[in-house]
Amino acid sequence: MRKLRKKSEYEGNPVGLSDEACKEMASHLDKHLAAMWIMYAQYHKHHWMVEGPQFHDIHVFLQKHYEEVNLQLDALAERMTLLGYTPTTRLEKYVDLAYIEQESEDVMHIRDAFKNNMKNERKIAEEFRKSIKKAFEMEDFGTKSMLESMLFKIEDRCHHLEHFLGEDSLTVGFLHTAKEAHAN
Repeated sequence: MRKLRKKSEYEGNPVGLSDEACKEMASHLDKHLAAMWIMYAQYHKHHWMVEGPQFHDIHVFLQKHYEEVNLQLDALAERMTLLGYTPTTRLEKYVDLAYIEQESEDVMHIRDAFKNNMKNERKIAEEFRKSIKKAFEMEDFGTKSMLESMLFKIEDRCHHLEHFLGEDSLTVGFLHTAKEAHAN
């Protein structure tokens, strides 16, 4: 196949941003893209593997999460192309580029999976905040705005995971103590 251009080649941008801003922000976006692909895979894995009496509710909950992450993946990649750069697309490169770790392929208890998802979403939120600050410094207000709206959804997913991990107020005191609920 003939190449149109190399991945590393800067195409320029149509919106009047400096070349320096485009290069800096594309690097940030590519790392976010890699992390979000890992989250997409994790949410899918947990969606496929969830078992137990709350199967349906958790199955739907996780589907909502991976669908939302999928939309964010597309927006990140599209923004990179606007900035004149080609997003990373090789799956094996995402593991090296991402700032979160992909969990093993083993099947986990859903509580443990949610704890891992919450930890990763928190890390993603922290990294998005750094990129938002950098976008502001580089006067890339479009990227800043996009990342801020994504950050709100990332924080919301993290908050919902936290709620799933909370104690079950219907059973505390009836089936177990609050301390026993958190031990599981």
